[in-house]
Amino acid sequence: MAAQKSEDWLYTISSKNKLIDLNFKEIWYYRDLLLLFVKRDIITVYKQTILGPLWYFIQPLFTSVIFTLIFNNLAGIPTGEGIPSFLFNLAGITSWNYFGTCLVDTSDTFKKNQAIFGKVYFPRVITPLSVVVSNLLKFGIQLLVFIGFYIYFVFFTSKAYAASPTTAMIGFPLLIVFMGLLGLGLGMIISSLTNKYRDLKFLVGFGVQLLMYGSAVMYPLSYFEEKLPEYSWLVKYNPMTTVIELFRYMTLGVGEFSIFQFGYVAVVSLIIFLFGLIIFNKTEKSFIDTV
Repeated sequence: MAAQKSEDWLYTISSKNKLIDLNFKEIWYYRDLLLLFVKRDIITVYKQTILGPLWYFIQPLFTSVIFTLIFNNLAGIPTGEGIPSFLFNLAGITSWNYFGTCLVDTSDTFKKNQAIFGKVYFPRVITPLSVVVSNLLKFGIQLLVFIGFYIYFVFFTSKAYAASPTTAMIGFPLLIVFMGLLGLGLGMIISSLTNKYRDLKFLVGFGVQLLMYGSAVMYPLSYFEEKLPEYSWLVKYNPMTTVIELFRYMTLGVGEFSIFQFGYVAVVSLIIFLFGLIIFNKTEKSFIDTV
């Protein structure tokens, strides 16, 4: 009997993929695997630790205290009239931590998962996606910490503070998406480059620290523009600076807000994500030969 010339296959595994191919249908089919990776990322990070998930609370609180003592009390950097310095710093750190952890944790995707990638097929983009989703849970916990201290400073202290949310809060979910896309896109770019140039992984941690100081985490953008106007463009056009400034405006009412800023972050985040996805898709076809 002659073999049937064409068959309807459920899935076809091929190295020839589209340049930009997120393939939502296949990712949805592997959603259980995505959830397993998310669970793995959450459990294994603090497994066999004494404090466990309490580190989600400790890290932003200790960092905020240090920033308040050094940058506000010692260096005298203002945070805005009627805004507690600790709350100002906690807002910046909370928003930065989500982006930073997404970037760092996805920057070594191929190396960390080479054993799995070499044995079984699944959409490779699931691994960095799982990092973004699992860090979203950590961000939620740290956001609750921020809300708790916000309530304390506004309602349970004798001093009257001017901090208050604004109507721009309706765009807060989109702001979280932009942070995730920025971290995911840059992480996929670095992961693809690290697959070939291994020494780049040593620069990731150092580079993220430098980027934090250039993202207005511990100072207002207006203060930097006043003190160093000739270099202010480096900070002003950093998309994470805009994200952090928008986060503070939405939650504390400090700073400025414009549709242009929101649109700028949206466009840059999408471009970086798509560029990272292109490089990631190209690298995954041959990474097993160089990893």
